[in-house]
Amino acid sequence: MTQTSHAPAPLADRGPAAGRPARRPRVHRAWAVAAVTFVALVGAAAFASLPGLLIDPLHTEFGWSRGMIAFAVSVNLALYGLTSPFAAALMDRFGIRRVVSCALFTIAVGAGLTVFMTQSWQLVLCWGVLVGLGSGSMALAFAATVANRWFVARRGLVTGILTAGGAAGQLVFLPLLSWITEHHGWRPAALTVSFSAIAVVPCVWFLLRDHPADVGLAAYGAAEFTPKPPPVTGAAGRALRVLRDASRTGTFWLLSGAFAICGASTNGLVKTHFVPAEHDHGMPVTTAASLLAVIGVFDIAGTVASGFFTDRLSPRRLLAIYYGLRGLSLVFLPMLLADSIHPPMVLFIVFYGLDWVATVPPTIALCREHFGADSAIVFGWVLAAHQIGAALVAYLGGVARDAFGSYDIVWYTSGAMCAVAALMSLVIRQRPAAAAPVPVAV
Repeated sequence: MTQTSHAPAPLADRGPAAGRPARRPRVHRAWAVAAVTFVALVGAAAFASLPGLLIDPLHTEFGWSRGMIAFAVSVNLALYGLTSPFAAALMDRFGIRRVVSCALFTIAVGAGLTVFMTQSWQLVLCWGVLVGLGSGSMALAFAATVANRWFVARRGLVTGILTAGGAAGQLVFLPLLSWITEHHGWRPAALTVSFSAIAVVPCVWFLLRDHPADVGLAAYGAAEFTPKPPPVTGAAGRALRVLRDASRTGTFWLLSGAFAICGASTNGLVKTHFVPAEHDHGMPVTTAASLLAVIGVFDIAGTVASGFFTDRLSPRRLLAIYYGLRGLSLVFLPMLLADSIHPPMVLFIVFYGLDWVATVPPTIALCREHFGADSAIVFGWVLAAHQIGAALVAYLGGVARDAFGSYDIVWYTSGAMCAVAALMSLVIRQRPAAAAPVPVAV
């Protein structure tokens, strides 16, 4: 049972609970907010599951090069990252609920409009720009904002669970979308993504709350009630000021560089090109997509476990271990690609899946440790680096496939880059812990 403190606060600060004292809930409202956030991230992840499935169908139908299609994916990934820090600031200005609802609607519109496209620039506009902006507005900075506002205790664990929302979306949608694409074409798959995103909007609008004070509660595990802060104006200016200040520190560049390699070796490489690479070796698309979905199963377990470990171990050392193991697995991957599933490939799926986004909880923890109240926005900029790395490799992977007829050089290069990311993580200095109120026991 959760213990929370409800110190008297001005009625203006208590939102809907202003007319009566807040009752101590049997289950803290923070967990309900976390659940809604998880569902929203699952809905947004539907589109992220689609690009790798459509490279071959779009190439066949329109004759566009894989490099051209991958360019649209890279625009999406880059905007996903570049939008994130501004979205975190917009959430401080207009509230989480409004920003996330608008983001889901934008994803739905962008995915839906792709069914009418006939030119490659339309793919870039719908798939790249609209969905990139929408998904970036509710990226991992969204998860970091919710964890920072609603939780004092269990922040690392909650961050891991919310981060796993993307993996859960991949698990749910990849097999479905691959089956739809193979049996009914890519257009019904795109419409499925559109409907899934729009279906989450009512859940977000009616169940999500911006701050614990909106319902008269202290954050989970907090020692005292904290009034809701006033809206922060100048969202874009604040995001840029935070970037200016953070960029003067070596920690920011080390985190950003390592996370760029993280994005390159996950979203840019495996999520975008694993299915086409397996298909090149004769594996059916649905089978390859199922393997990618299984990665999502172990991704959930690995990310939640990483959140648990982040609360207890050094985030720097965890990152070094994660990047080192990921690089090792990618170096062996070209030798495992085949026309059917075999035990070594299953081992890779399990091993790589446990490591996929395990880097997120310790990265967020280091942002919080070094940048305090601005940590969500700083993480948004670090995530921008992640997505720029992903965008570059998504595009270059397609170009390499067109030029060399295989993806081998991309796998080997990404594995070597992960070793560099491990070294960068170890170089980050540990910040002395500041004195803080002891959280209430839970």
